[in-house]
Amino acid sequence: MKVSSLCFCAAVLFVIIGMLWGLQMGISEDHSAFPAHAHLNLLGWVSLFLFGVYYHLHPSLERSRLALAQVWIWIVGTIVMAIGVDLVHTGHDSGNPFAAAGSIIVIVAMAMFAWLVYRTELSGQK
Repeated sequence: MKVSSLCFCAAVLFVIIGMLWGLQMGISEDHSAFPAHAHLNLLGWVSLFLFGVYYHLHPSLERSRLALAQVWIWIVGTIVMAIGVDLVHTGHDSGNPFAAAGSIIVIVAMAMFAWLVYRTELSGQK
């Protein structure tokens, strides 16, 4: 699977989950998990979709193992962070380590993406 395809498919899955979660919050009138919902939509939908656009525009990265690893690490980090933030904002302090771990994971994945972008752009590759 091309990296951009993984990004687009995962992003669409995340936004559907995020929208259903938002609907559930609206129906229940309990918006305490809003920060987790926002993290899921921003990291899972927006960021992943933008990664996909970049990878699609740079065919040299489409089958890169490092790019594939970056996306999977991002996906895992997004899930871990959303769960942790949800637990924290619904009154469960046990979520703090998950939120922290998820944050570190997505920072690592963003550093990987930054390295891929700079390497690609400075070399003039497409």
